[in-house]
Amino acid sequence: MIATESFTHYGKTYFFDYLRAANGTDYIRITRSDRQPDDQFEKQCVVIFEENFPLLLEAMSSLFRTAGYQKAAGIETQRAAVHERTTGIKSWDPECRPREKLLLQGRDAMADAELIAMLIGGGSPKQTAVDLAAHILRSVEFSLARLSKLTIEELCRFKGMGHAKSSAIISAMELAIRLAESERSRFYLKAVSH
Repeated sequence: MIATESFTHYGKTYFFDYLRAANGTDYIRITRSDRQPDDQFEKQCVVIFEENFPLLLEAMSSLFRTAGYQKAAGIETQRAAVHERTTGIKSWDPECRPREKLLLQGRDAMADAELIAMLIGGGSPKQTAVDLAAHILRSVEFSLARLSKLTIEELCRFKGMGHAKSSAIISAMELAIRLAESERSRFYLKAVSH
């Protein structure tokens, strides 16, 4: 056990435990303990492994942004008109949308998934571009180096990714590789000249 937090409300206790497994990897265990009429406790728990922490944070962030926007705007999902958008990036608070966030907060504030979502451009009715980007990143264990090696065919295997979106990601990755190579070359030339 590395850390733990808990709270109790109306006979239900929630435990948030941050643990280290025997193999050295970290995980979070969320447990709900319900008091039963016979004073026994029934427990239910969810475990989230270390490799999924970034996805969990992005999913929770997206969930709260969308819910916060809907509450602030007075949107009630049961009464929302069919044509009114209540999910997806367009339903988020403007300063939380990737493009607006980039403009307002700058590039350093952007998560990798948000930057890739801007390359993707749009998601689908079931997932936002940020969700799709996070799914792609998860498949390469959030490694930009591994992402840069994916082919168009490999990217197109993700639902919602076509040739145009895949080409945009590959183009951006190639530009990043060329920039890194030119910076390395410039550093080498400076080092040699001294």
